[in-house]
Amino acid sequence: MIRSTVARVDLAALQSNFRAIRAFVAEPTSSPRDVGRVPAPTHAASPPAHATAQPAVIAVVKANAYGHGDGRVAVALEQAGATMLACADIEEGIVLRRAGVTVPILVFGALSVSDLDGLFEFALTPTISTPSAARAVQAAAAARKTSVGYHLKVDTGMNRLGFRHDNLRWMLPDVLSSPNLRLDAIYTHFATADDPEHALFGEQRVRFEEAVRTVQALGIPKTLLRHTANSAALLRDSRVWYDFVRPGLLLFGIVPPPLASTLDLQPVMSLTSRVVAVKGLRPGESVGYGGRFRADAP
Repeated sequence: MIRSTVARVDLAALQSNFRAIRAFVAEPTSSPRDVGRVPAPTHAASPPAHATAQPAVIAVVKANAYGHGDGRVAVALEQAGATMLACADIEEGIVLRRAGVTVPILVFGALSVSDLDGLFEFALTPTISTPSAARAVQAAAAARKTSVGYHLKVDTGMNRLGFRHDNLRWMLPDVLSSPNLRLDAIYTHFATADDPEHALFGEQRVRFEEAVRTVQALGIPKTLLRHTANSAALLRDSRVWYDFVRPGLLLFGIVPPPLASTLDLQPVMSLTSRVVAVKGLRPGESVGYGGRFRADAP
C-alpha cells in the first residue's frame, strides 16, 4: 500500500546543522547576544579561561533521535564529526552500535543494574548518578576483569537524576575509590535554560562550579572533563560550554522557544501529504465532530 503522507529526513541538513553548531562554539568571540533574546553580562561573551579553546560536540540522539530515526541519524552525525553521541538507555546504545556507530556513546539515563551486559559488550559509557549504580557497575567490571570509564552526574537543581551537589563530600569517596571504575567527566543538566527570567539557571551554574571543585578536592585531576550545555544553554551563555556542548533539538533545526538564533539551521524533517477530498460548504454549515468550524461564506 502506498501511503499519501510521508515524513522525509534530510541527513545533509542534519550534518549542516551540526557543522553550524560546531563552528559557533569554536568561535572565541561568540556571544549569547548574537544568537538569542537572552541578556548576558559582558564577561560571558567568550568561554572562561579554564574551558577548552574549542568545546567538542556530544550529539544527543535519545528517543529515536527525537523521532528522526536513530541509526541513520547517528551514523550521519559521526560522519559529520561528532566526538560522542548520547542516548537515554543501554538499549538505545546497542541500537546505535548495531547501526555502525564507532565513537563513544554516553548513556544518560538510570542504569538497569540487573542488566549491565550491554555496557561491556557494546562499549557504552555509563552515567553514574547513584551509589547503587556505582556498586553494580564496579561489581560487573570486576567480574569481567576489566575497567570502565563513566561520567558522573551531579544534581544542581533539576531534582531528577544525579548526586546532590551539597552531598558530594560524603557520597563520592566510595565511588571514586572503586578500583574498576574510571571517572572521565562530570556533568549536570539545567532545568530552566530556556527561561530567560528564571534565576535557577545561574544558581545551577554556580553550584556546578562548586561541585567540580569539590570533586577535585577529593583527588580527581583538574583536567576532569565537564559538560552542561543542552541546546538552550548553548545559545544562552558561553560560560557553560566547558569541554563539551550537548545539542539535541538544535541538531534538527529546532530553536527552543522563546529563544531565538541567528545560527544557519535547516529543518531536518519535512512532512508532506496530498488532498484526498474537497467538500463544498454553504454558509452556516459546520464540519466534523462537534461542529467546531462553521462556514460564514461559501
